[in-house]
Amino acid sequence: MSMDKVEQRNIVIIGGGIIGCSIAYYLTRHPSYSTSTTNIIVLEASANGVAQGASGKAGGLIAKWAYPREIVDISFPEHVKLAEEHNGAERWGWRFVGCGSWEGEGEALGESGSGVGKGGKRKSLEKTLGFDATVALASRTDKGLPDDLTWVKEDLTTSYSPMSGPDGTAQVHPYLFTTSMLDLAKEKGVQLVKGTAISIEQVNRHVTAVTYRDRSDSSRIETLPATHVVLSAGAWSPSIIPSLPIAATRAHSVTIHPKAGVTISPYVLFTEILLPAHSLSVSPEIYARPDNEVYACGPGDDSILPGNVDDVEVDLAACQSITNHVASISQELREGAIDKRQACFLPVVRTGGGPIIGEADKIAKGLYIATGHTCWGICNAPGTAKVIAELIMGRKVRSRNLTKLAPSRFL
Repeated sequence: MSMDKVEQRNIVIIGGGIIGCSIAYYLTRHPSYSTSTTNIIVLEASANGVAQGASGKAGGLIAKWAYPREIVDISFPEHVKLAEEHNGAERWGWRFVGCGSWEGEGEALGESGSGVGKGGKRKSLEKTLGFDATVALASRTDKGLPDDLTWVKEDLTTSYSPMSGPDGTAQVHPYLFTTSMLDLAKEKGVQLVKGTAISIEQVNRHVTAVTYRDRSDSSRIETLPATHVVLSAGAWSPSIIPSLPIAATRAHSVTIHPKAGVTISPYVLFTEILLPAHSLSVSPEIYARPDNEVYACGPGDDSILPGNVDDVEVDLAACQSITNHVASISQELREGAIDKRQACFLPVVRTGGGPIIGEADKIAKGLYIATGHTCWGICNAPGTAKVIAELIMGRKVRSRNLTKLAPSRFL
């Protein structure tokens, strides 16, 4: 009696951001996964470990109205399940939040720049790309704010419009979520290797290995055998596959801790602030977090992407501008202490649309792409990871039609 041969899988995931770490997690939760037949390695270029780029420096917004619908419809319920299964409220700050569009004037606070980083021109982060503005207009309040939104000044408010119902917007702490996904994957046998991917090797148009430079010794070139390779290196993905139409958008952000005794209610605000003293209109995003930390980010810019995530430059003037902008409408934030001043690069599909998700079999069988998520990487990570895991492990993807996200449309 013959026995069916068990397929041996050696899976290398290039990039230890939220997409790569989530893929590692979902692979280990697939019914076909076994440590005896499947070896999974996450290859991360940063000397500081995973979540050093956008995945650790994002706002962490999870929204049903995000973009694109095909992935959001998978991701949002997966976020809920993950939080329930792994105590996400405590582990990575999962909670539902109010979310709205705030418009008004800001008080003068001395000099104020635009928030755009030095060395680049302004670019939109397109956070509201998937949002239906007609819904907001129908719900727009004529006056005032929600009763518990007390940390922005009512007298400066022109209008506030809720962007979703009470169960339509949630949040996570992006660094904690990313590292938790990896930790949970490592409990099931996933390995983390620190190194910079150089190339994906193939024979007869099937991937065979990933060549990388050892992070601890740049003179050492190593090879990881692979039957499957997932490229999820965000804005750095074209360094491995130059034909990928991915551009990089830099975004600056700050985190603020209010004074002791000040409580910041759970809201995410998309603002339009007129600064009459400077004849300037700015639009920072503000995220209240469960630990009473407040995250705020400004617009993007098109500065040059460095060779490694550890070399991303932070423009302190841009961070100060963002701080001044949010302080102009909130006494609580004005009196708070700045904790972090940071910058990251978001991967954006040059030709519009995206992200790019699926097998790139035109290049090589066994090569999978998962990048180009713009500012929605945290939101859409579970859906992306579930799709990639099902493609690799051999289960039919049960979701909306994903053909418009397939690599064949972009490569």
